[in-house]
Amino acid sequence: MSSERAHDSTHIVLVDAPARLHLGFVDMEGGYGRRFVSLGLPITGVATRLTAARSDAVTVEGPGADRARRCLQTIRERLSLTAGINLRLLQAIPEHVGLGSGTQMALAVGTAASRLAGLALTSVELASLMGRGLRSGIGIAASGQGGFILDGGRGQETVVPPVIARLPFPEQWRVLLTFDHNRQGVHGAGEAEAFAQLPTMSAATAAELSRRVLVQMLPALAERQFEVFAEAVRVLQEAMGDMFAAAQGGRYGSPRVAAVLEWLLAQGIRGVGQTSWGPTGFALFADDATALATQADARARWRDTSLEFVVVRGLNRGLAVQETRTRQGARPQALSS
Repeated sequence: MSSERAHDSTHIVLVDAPARLHLGFVDMEGGYGRRFVSLGLPITGVATRLTAARSDAVTVEGPGADRARRCLQTIRERLSLTAGINLRLLQAIPEHVGLGSGTQMALAVGTAASRLAGLALTSVELASLMGRGLRSGIGIAASGQGGFILDGGRGQETVVPPVIARLPFPEQWRVLLTFDHNRQGVHGAGEAEAFAQLPTMSAATAAELSRRVLVQMLPALAERQFEVFAEAVRVLQEAMGDMFAAAQGGRYGSPRVAAVLEWLLAQGIRGVGQTSWGPTGFALFADDATALATQADARARWRDTSLEFVVVRGLNRGLAVQETRTRQGARPQALSS
């Protein structure tokens, strides 16, 4: 499948793949032939960034190099690429914290390698080649187009879950992330086992969550009704937390993050939850000032713990690519935020 160009050491590809929040599954019951219908949002501030250039050999360096090397081996095999490549990681999304590190690494590496070979593959095409999106399509859609995303879940013939709704996320809204650097979310073999042992979602719960999304969450987002949107997110998150509680040790994967989210709820902040398996928690805010003030209060309250609080925005674009040409031996520059 290769259409590699002749060796050109001046061709440099720069890729910026944003982290994403996975806000939960809307329907896992499967009565209508589809499961794992999902909601999510790419965010600013956390990303996998890398540069790639032709080389005499295959070299990978920087944070997340081991995972990137495996991704590079996969895409080279799937596309029958033979030319050497130098892959330099400038930043990597932390692994197993609920921000989509695996999918974004695969798509970033796949994009870089395929662009060097003269191929302009989409995120969906790359995900299919690299075996991503086996349950949720949120990370793939976040990479492809950004914005607040609802995917259609998986049917019997689904390769990559389709995007069925995409709305821009308001520029003035903010997200407060809570990281617990002493914990990781369920992943790998443990994740597969956890999904296999989950309780069955009732048809009534799936119907209620679907209605919440269709007639509350998405219309509120379209009309910029923050409080209504945040309340719908809270309801969905509590349903997800209760369903996954046995697998992750409670409604949330980290007791410290759980304490923060309970504190936020007590302050009247409604749109709180955990992204994917966590342990990273999140809280939604209508404006920057309120988010920053809450961040300062949280930092003071949990000053001597493993917790970190970061304010970010929703991102209305997906993975960003720059292709440049530079003098032989010049070092590529990082992408701007």
